[in-house]
Amino acid sequence: MDKGKKFRESVQTPIQAKAKRKLWVITELYYPEDNQTGYYLTRIAEGLVDDFDVRVICGQPNYAARGTKAAKREIHRGVDIQRVWATTLDKNILPFRLLNMLTLGISMFLKSIVEISRGETVLVVSAPPSLPFGTALAAKMRRAEYSLIIQDKYPEILIAVGKSKPDSIFIKILNNLNRRLYDGAEKIIVVGRDMKRLVVSQMSGAEDRGAKIAVIQNWAALEEVVPQPRSENPLLEELGLKEKFVFLYAGNMGHPQDLESIVECAEKLKTDERFHFLFIGSGAKRKWLEREVDGKSLVNVTILAPRPRGEQTMFLNACDVGLVPLVRRMCGVAMPSRTYNFLAAGKPILALTDEKSEVATVIEEDRVGWFVPPHKPEQLLAMIYKIYDERDDIENMGVRSRQAAVNKYSVEVAIEKFKKVLTSNGARPITPEFIFRDIS
Repeated sequence: MDKGKKFRESVQTPIQAKAKRKLWVITELYYPEDNQTGYYLTRIAEGLVDDFDVRVICGQPNYAARGTKAAKREIHRGVDIQRVWATTLDKNILPFRLLNMLTLGISMFLKSIVEISRGETVLVVSAPPSLPFGTALAAKMRRAEYSLIIQDKYPEILIAVGKSKPDSIFIKILNNLNRRLYDGAEKIIVVGRDMKRLVVSQMSGAEDRGAKIAVIQNWAALEEVVPQPRSENPLLEELGLKEKFVFLYAGNMGHPQDLESIVECAEKLKTDERFHFLFIGSGAKRKWLEREVDGKSLVNVTILAPRPRGEQTMFLNACDVGLVPLVRRMCGVAMPSRTYNFLAAGKPILALTDEKSEVATVIEEDRVGWFVPPHKPEQLLAMIYKIYDERDDIENMGVRSRQAAVNKYSVEVAIEKFKKVLTSNGARPITPEFIFRDIS
């Protein structure tokens, strides 16, 4: 059978399904990618198929599923996936990463121009940072409306990690472009209340400009992560840590993470046999972490390679307390998704974060842990001692953690919020308030 005919037959739907409004999801990462962005965007798209005719434009796997050659077009769980060509060079080498972004951006822009039609809805994620701008331009050219999902806030994250100065010309240009992008969006979806405050402060127009911004937190992988007895944890058994009080860091060891404060505390505690620090993951700071642990002879620190998603229940339960450390200036910039999976595992959280951040807000309102300011190792050390002295309350905190994950941070709760936001969209005239001036 002709491949084109076979595909057309495979996507035939009942007559009533044709009435669904078409929704385009534009993201670099999608199934079979299962890193943070790929996982969340896949679940969002699949969760909306009952209400929308969901189409995805994405790239080939180049992160967790790097090396996998996915079909250029396929239907997966009701979603029509269309993958574009781009270079898939080693993203850890900056020139290669920039080339990947450039080729992907051009391919996705051209694909969007061809596929998107007037009056359709476009949902684009904020990473890589160039993606929403090309998508917004394509949507305007095709007389469609676009909405944003902001997972990580640029350029603020560059400032927080010391890659750029807040008063540089580069940052001023990006802030001006962002203002145009935000003003032209139909809806803006952010992952934290702190991020909403930041975005509102950067928009122009009427005082009610925050009305189009919706807070939809990422969710806990409740289908993959459940609490398990610490005494039965095979990883603690393997590492000989069952008798230790264990603090766990699990996830990307990137520049936004204040690992320095944890290492300084570990050094001060290396002769105290009660405590142990377990790191699981990879990233830009991993080699630095390994050098510090070796150079300081930190016998109370163990570093392990990343574990697959299927082992989350095992390794997230291999601790007494989960660590969520952020550097300064990350308030409103990002909300670490590991927070919710610690909650799903029934673990309390110790965060290094600003008191007005989403992480701190979750910890306070659900009573699921503690937080101290970033880059204050002396305060972190004092908190570690306090936690240990009050360790009898950890079990109750764990119960509250799981309850919060189930009741407030589940995929079902998030998808219902997405449906409400996107179905409230209405067709609107194209005006100069869009990101770019009229190109016609």
